[in-house]
Amino acid sequence: MNSIDLIILNFNEARRRSIKVWTSIPHNMLQWKPDNEAMTCIEMVRHVLESEHYYHLAIQNGGSLSAFDSPFEHRPFTTVDAELKFAEHFRNQFLNTIKSFTEADLKNIKIDRSDSGYIRDLGDMLLRVAYHESVHTGQLLDYLRTAGIPRIRIWD
Repeated sequence: MNSIDLIILNFNEARRRSIKVWTSIPHNMLQWKPDNEAMTCIEMVRHVLESEHYYHLAIQNGGSLSAFDSPFEHRPFTTVDAELKFAEHFRNQFLNTIKSFTEADLKNIKIDRSDSGYIRDLGDMLLRVAYHESVHTGQLLDYLRTAGIPRIRIWD
């Protein structure tokens, strides 16, 4: 396996585990949140999917976008399956973009997000995108614990 294959594997494994958690949330709990300042469960799912699309565009741009017209923004929150179905096209485009990079690109392409306080190599940035999703999957597991909902086993 080369580095690109490992990065794709990491993205696929993070998403596989996220989907296990997301689809385990009872429909009547999708609007639940632990406090007034937190995202609801379904908002967090959307946040992960929308952020991945933003990061894809930022990577293609070589850095942060000056404007982001999100295709997710005006969609009603309904179900996890609806969110996944809508995001599938964007996800596939992102994975295809990753597959188009070379090993050298991972080190040589810089992603300038100075507005967020960093400039990173492409490889580092891609790992951060997958980590972002993993963090929010962990948050949702905590949401489920706090709400007294049984948590699915993600470590298989």
